[in-house]
Amino acid sequence: MFEAILTNDQRRLRDEAREFVRSVPRELILDMDADRVQYPSDFVHEAGRRNLLGLRFPLEYGGRGLRWEDEVLAIEEVGVLGTSLACAYVMPSIVGEVLNSFGSSGQKERWLKPLLTGEKVAAEALTEPRGGSDFFGTTTEARRESDHYVLRGQKRFIVGAAKSDFFLVYARTDPRGPPHRSISAFIVERGPGVEAEYLYGLLGTRGGGTGQLVLDDVRVPKENLIGSENGASDIFYRMMIPERMTSAAGAIGMGRAALEVAARYSERRKALRREDTAFSSG
Repeated sequence: MFEAILTNDQRRLRDEAREFVRSVPRELILDMDADRVQYPSDFVHEAGRRNLLGLRFPLEYGGRGLRWEDEVLAIEEVGVLGTSLACAYVMPSIVGEVLNSFGSSGQKERWLKPLLTGEKVAAEALTEPRGGSDFFGTTTEARRESDHYVLRGQKRFIVGAAKSDFFLVYARTDPRGPPHRSISAFIVERGPGVEAEYLYGLLGTRGGGTGQLVLDDVRVPKENLIGSENGASDIFYRMMIPERMTSAAGAIGMGRAALEVAARYSERRKALRREDTAFSSG
C-alpha cells in the first residue's frame, strides 16, 4: 500500500508483518521449490504465535478485530515470499470466513480459535475431478443417517491437503433438488475414511501440500454441518470474497518483489562492453 494513505497503526502492522517475513529462512523457500518440503507447518505455527493469522476476526477467537484493509496490508507483505507461503498464510482467512460468518459459537471455539493460533491447519475442499470450477456440479454426496452424515466422494487440487487437520467440504445432500439448493457444507476432520495426500508439485507453488482428498463413507457428526442443510450456496458466495481478496493481495506482494529484483539487477547489469563489440569500417 502507498505510504501516504497508511495510518500509524497500519504502519506498525506492516512493520510487524515485514519482521515476520524476514524471519523466514531462505532455505525453506528453496527446499519448497525443490519439492523437498510438502507443507510449511512451522511457518504457519509461527504466524499464529505472532497473532498474524485472520487479523479481521474477533479477539475472542484469536483474531485482532481489524478491518479488511489491515489484513490486505499484511497479506501483501507475506506475498513477497511467493505463492506457496502466501497460500498457507491466507487459508485461515478463507476457511475462517465460513466459520466466523456461519458457524455456531461452539464451532468457532472448536475450529476457528485453533486455526487462528496456528495450532491446527485447515483446507478448503471444493474442486472435483470431473467438475473443475463448477461448484454446483458437485458429485460428492452426504447422506443423513440418524445423528450423523455419511460422506463419499473425491476432491482435487486442495491446497494444504498433506497436513490439514480438518477440511471444509461441500457435498450434495439433496440429489433431487435444484443445484443451488441441494449442497451443504461440513467440517470433516482427518480420521477413518479420510484419505488426504500430497500429489501435485505445481510450478511456482510447490511445497504447499496441494493434493487430493478421498472420502470413503466418512461418518461426520451432524454438529459438523455449517449453516443449514442445503444452504451451502450462501456460504460459497460469501467465501468467494476472501478467496479473491487474499489472492489479489498476495499477487501484489509478489509483483512488488519481482519488480524490486528486476530493478536491482538492471542497475548492475552491463549489456555491452566496448571490448566485446567489434565495428568494421565498411
